[in-house]
Amino acid sequence: MNELPINPLKFNSITELMRRLNLDPPAHPMITLVNYDQVKIDLRDAGSWFMLGFYKITFKKDFKGSVKYGPGTYDFKDGGMAFLAPGQVVQMTADPGDYQGYVLYFHPGLLDGHSLVQDIHNYGFFDYAVTEALFLSEKEKQVIETLFKAIAIELDNHIDQFSENVLVSQLGLLLNHSNRFYNRQFLTRKNQHHDLISRMNAWLNERFNSADTLISGLPSPQDIATYLNVSQRYLSDMLKTLTGKTTQQHIHLALIEKAKVLLNQTTLTTAEIAYRLGFEHPQSFNKLFKQRTNVSPVQFRNTVDLARVNGKK
Repeated sequence: MNELPINPLKFNSITELMRRLNLDPPAHPMITLVNYDQVKIDLRDAGSWFMLGFYKITFKKDFKGSVKYGPGTYDFKDGGMAFLAPGQVVQMTADPGDYQGYVLYFHPGLLDGHSLVQDIHNYGFFDYAVTEALFLSEKEKQVIETLFKAIAIELDNHIDQFSENVLVSQLGLLLNHSNRFYNRQFLTRKNQHHDLISRMNAWLNERFNSADTLISGLPSPQDIATYLNVSQRYLSDMLKTLTGKTTQQHIHLALIEKAKVLLNQTTLTTAEIAYRLGFEHPQSFNKLFKQRTNVSPVQFRNTVDLARVNGKK
């Protein structure tokens, strides 16, 4: 994991950021759209890190190069989208060629009183790492560009009592399309993602076969994400799309399978098995096992023993 920069420049309002970038103040204080084709970027802060108190969505239609985005480098290849949530950081680069396409900033306060204030937490891509950005097909780029242009037109109009509702609706549409395209990306990159799943399963098997689990405890979704070098949210969303199960459910599946082996092939007590698998309390192991198999560990072992006896008759 890359460490975050020390003492980034902090911006709590979009107006502050626009002033720092020497750009026109936003027509609406809670949302603004920057079209790099129409502005000249002030590069006096090149190399500096910014911490934003609002959301940022970057869209590049056709771009060759790399951009420092968050704590890493994002290769935009032939264009795509990247997302930052409030509290994350972005580095300002020195290359004027990096400033192409659109950047949309919107403050969480814009969503107050709208259903999107709750729904936005369902858009996991704001928590994805830079290597997990959204790559778009040509048709998808056209859809996204149309939505950005519609937002630009609304912001160019005179702000009135309907503006906020319209802008939030347009923003919701943009996020829904982004969600759809991410889902497509999970499906169209199956080989890459199935490799991640295979590596995850191998790691879980190794973890539950290791005596270290007794000391380190149960593996967590974050442990797996760190090992795979992906964000926890991206891993969970990818798994749900391709397998229908969350990361935590995959951990439980691997754990139960290992528990069955230990119950079947060893004389360890259920408490000893629980501790060996990383549980602090045997009761937690017993509860999880019964939830997943509909029988207790003792009942499972008795059933196996009975089948073994009957098989010898």
